[in-house]
Amino acid sequence: MTTSIGSSVAASAEQAGGARPRRGADLIVKSNLLLVFLALCVVATLLAPQFLTGRNIANLLQQSSLTGIVAIGMTMVVLTAGIDLSVGSVAAFGGMTVAILMTSGVPVLPAILLSVLAGAVFGAIMGGLSAYLALPAFMTTLAGLTAIRGLTYLLTDGKPAEAAGSDAFQLLGGGFIGYVPIVGIIFVMITILAAVVLRGTTFGEYVYAVGSNKEAARLSGLPVRGVITTVFAVSGALAALAGVLLTSRLTVGQPTAFNGLELDAIAAVVLGGTNLFGGRGGVFGTFVAVLLLSVLRNLCNLLGLNSFFQMVVTGLILLVALVLNMLIERRGARA
Repeated sequence: MTTSIGSSVAASAEQAGGARPRRGADLIVKSNLLLVFLALCVVATLLAPQFLTGRNIANLLQQSSLTGIVAIGMTMVVLTAGIDLSVGSVAAFGGMTVAILMTSGVPVLPAILLSVLAGAVFGAIMGGLSAYLALPAFMTTLAGLTAIRGLTYLLTDGKPAEAAGSDAFQLLGGGFIGYVPIVGIIFVMITILAAVVLRGTTFGEYVYAVGSNKEAARLSGLPVRGVITTVFAVSGALAALAGVLLTSRLTVGQPTAFNGLELDAIAAVVLGGTNLFGGRGGVFGTFVAVLLLSVLRNLCNLLGLNSFFQMVVTGLILLVALVLNMLIERRGARA
């Protein structure tokens, strides 16, 4: 009896010891990223004094928020070891849909809700195909990227759609409270809500469990297919919301909007420390990564650097982030 209890205690201690390196690895990734972000802000202030002005900070937050909202949804998908390449097309569709609905006389709130719902449906369809038919998410969402973009063009034969909405709708994506953009507040609120869901609910536990080991989660009785379908639906809804907010700011729906958005979102997720193979990471790292990439691009613009140079720097930063995350993960596994 005593031996059994001792063995159980030893096993529990071993499990706890194994969990500490993983938590430590997560903390190191997040802390390093935050330190790099703060250091970059200091460098930006020294190299370009106009960086720290209220107007520039407000514009930076406004420009980064749309990508950030989409990246939060992408983080949830990647945590289940999936990928969503369709977010740019879904965002463009959402932006076009809300403009068309409002021009047709639909009130602002129902138009927004229907557009976001359409994005959720697209996401659920692609997630369902991946989960229930065991199709690779990469290929499923790649098909969605092309098909939904084509459908977006068909809505108005490839022409922009004017958003005949109220002043309240325009404030949603282009308004400010003091120097703080409303869209930035929405980004922060979505990040906090996603963090609470992932870290404080049973569904969040399911997301991490599915990403860590899908087969083990299935054998444990978890609704694996339902979880995957849900996170894709969330990703689609947030992408469509980003499209609605862009239409609100521009007062016009652009079918060509958000080309390449999926790459920016994935870049933020990876830089934020979320494991592309699922099971590790979170939205806080993604939030900081979105701001870091935005600061980097903003600094390049303030210094008058070529946009091609910005692409090279961003690519190198992502490569370094991938290597560092891999090394930290291996060190945690060995410990």
